[in-house]
Parts: sequence; structure tokens; C-alpha cells
Amino acid sequence: MRIVFMGTPDFATGILEAVVEDGKHEVCAVVTVADKPAGRGMKLQKSSVKICAEKYHLPVIQPDKLRDESFIEAMKQINADLFVVVAFRMLPKVVWSIPHKGTINLHASLLPKYRGAAPINWAIINGETTTGVTTFFIDENIDQGAIILKENIDILPQDNAGTLHDKLLEIGKEAILKTLSLLAEEKIKPIEQKSLTENLPLAPKIFKQDCRIDWHWSAEKIHNFIRGLSPYPAAYTTYLNDKNEEVIMKIFSSKIGEDKVKKEIGEMSSDDKNYLSVSCSNASIFIEDLQIFGKKRMSVHEFLLGNKGFNARKVAKK
Repeated sequence: MRIVFMGTPDFATGILEAVVEDGKHEVCAVVTVADKPAGRGMKLQKSSVKICAEKYHLPVIQPDKLRDESFIEAMKQINADLFVVVAFRMLPKVVWSIPHKGTINLHASLLPKYRGAAPINWAIINGETTTGVTTFFIDENIDQGAIILKENIDILPQDNAGTLHDKLLEIGKEAILKTLSLLAEEKIKPIEQKSLTENLPLAPKIFKQDCRIDWHWSAEKIHNFIRGLSPYPAAYTTYLNDKNEEVIMKIFSSKIGEDKVKKEIGEMSSDDKNYLSVSCSNASIFIEDLQIFGKKRMSVHEFLLGNKGFNARKVAKK
């Protein structure tokens, strides 16, 4: 088949590479976001997908607006059989209805659960033990089109958003290649998603203000929250330094335990060498990896070596 691939981040890049390397279908063009200024020098940065496309010498299209007539006409002129979308923007009908075999999407959850922009994060945050990927046809409703196939995977206790991302990418490659074969051979039997969405967990986009830990939560909830946001965007808390200034601390990994001495909720405890814990509603969270604003990520041991006297006087903001 002739395919147009649409995507932006690393996850999409891995899928694009799999399709190109498989060699059974022709990727006629790649659609991704426009280059954006980033970093201290605010230099224009290419998306991960664009870098990949250039490596394989694939034509790249970067529309500012998906409804522009010039972009729509360009999509029609390619005369593709299928559009493949992975981690891209919401497409208008005038675009996804162009190819005669339709437009498919790869989503990093077992639909209809976790529709939305951050399915990997929310599955861990909510304490799920199983997730997966789904391929489906795009229609008017976000992540609600007819399902082509699903692939399952276990979420292990030691997984965080980063490790689960990598595992889902691997099964996502298999899922998309299998889906393409089914479409090419016209052997698909799509299953409509149920219209009822009550009580289904969703996966909305996560903003910085959503990443702050509430120490009134249970230890299990906080631990899953930290796992689900690690390594990016990262859960965070704040503490008061010796000058009574509020300092931001990102937390990347933790474990659940108990302090020998009962502390108030949100109060930090440390032996100034090996451990740093914070009391929550039913236990304590022991911090393992952290990052103070403006500094590099480090282990709790490294942090305590440079912060002698970091004890119960340091109280996390609630």
C-alpha cells in the first residue's frame, strides 16, 4: 500500500522506523509539526519524526493548519491508500477521509479505556496491572473509532512511564505491521466501540499543575503517581529551606515504608545519609531519585551528602 505517516514524538518515530524497515509498504510522505524554537538559544528544533524521515529520505510536510486548502490538496495529490497516525494532532474529517482505505491510529491503551493524550501515564497513576495498544479507524470522535486489533502487556510493579513507553513501543510495532497486513489483504473485521463511556478511565493531557503531590493521599496512590509521571513530566513537591524559602523537588522513584517515629502529614524525615522520607495519610514514602530545581537528577544519597542537617525541620508544603 501507499501510506502517509503522521506523528511527532519518539513513540511515533519507532513506529515509522518499523514500517519503513519492514519494506512491505511505501511511505510516500511524512506529516509532522513545524520546527519550533527550543533551548537557551531558542534555535529551531525538528520533531523526532522529522529527523527519522530525513534519515530515510522521505518527503516531509509540516502544515501550520490542517484545514489549509494547500495541505488538503497536497494530501489528495499523493494518492495514498492509507493514512497512519501515531501521537499526532486531531485530524479534521476533510483530511482523515481522503484515503480510500481510511485513516488508522495506534493508541497506547486498551480502548475504550484511557482515551486521551496521556494513556501511559494514567494507566500507572491509576494502579493498573495490564495495558496495551490498540489500532483503530479514526472518525469524528477522539479515540472512539472502530477497533482493528489489540495487543496486551503486563504493567510490572517496577515499571514507570518511561519503561512502559518502551515496552508499548515494541508491541506497537508488531500491532501496526499486523494491522497493515490485514488491511492490505482486506481481512479486517473492525469492532465498533461501545458508545457508553460511563465509568471508563480517561487519559487527559497532563499539565505542570497536575504533577504536584498531595501528601494527604495514601502511600500507594502517591507511589503510583510518582511512577506514572517518571521520568517526564515528573511528580514534584516543595520543602522549606533554612531561609524559609520554598524549594521545588521533583521525585522520580520511591518506595513505600514506615517511619519509626510518627510524623505529621507532609513532614520530611532523614538520617542525613541514607534515606529521606515523607509522611502521608497511612505510611511514609521513601524518596530514591530526585532533582532540585536548577540542578541535576541525583540519588537520595547524593542529595543528602550535599545537604547535611536535612531532617524533620524541613517540612514539605501540603
